[in-house]
Amino acid sequence: MPIAKRNKTNWKAPERLSELAEFRYQLRKFLSFSENVSESRGIPAQQYQLLQVVAAVPVGQESSISYIAERMMVRHNSAVELVDRAEKSGLVRRVSDESDHRRSLLEITELGGEVLTELVAKHLNEIEANGTEIKRALEKLLDSRPGTNRKSREK
Repeated sequence: MPIAKRNKTNWKAPERLSELAEFRYQLRKFLSFSENVSESRGIPAQQYQLLQVVAAVPVGQESSISYIAERMMVRHNSAVELVDRAEKSGLVRRVSDESDHRRSLLEITELGGEVLTELVAKHLNEIEANGTEIKRALEKLLDSRPGTNRKSREK
């Protein structure tokens, strides 16, 4: 027998709350996987994310601390500390910016490349195995918008 929800207040849940909550749950499951698999490899999840950012810098963009901070959504000083730790671990190295010797750019070391390659493969395997749940939750959330149906969204 299903258990009925009890709401002893007059508060009413916002529309689409359950779809939003499910989407967030699916994202958190993936992020939790990412944290666990990174730490099982011996590096914090943020260092794995740093490796991703540095390796995926688009052509024409430099891997400066400012760029790292922006892409990781952290403050500049937090990015500096993260880079310091990753550099001590041998995952990245600072190199002088040839156009501005006052700043450093980052590059991945051989060890960093090996760690990144291993972790990317594990993350892609996880996406292959469980990505449809994330996709389904996002589609359900988007399809629940008032006046929206799937066919009009696909145009």
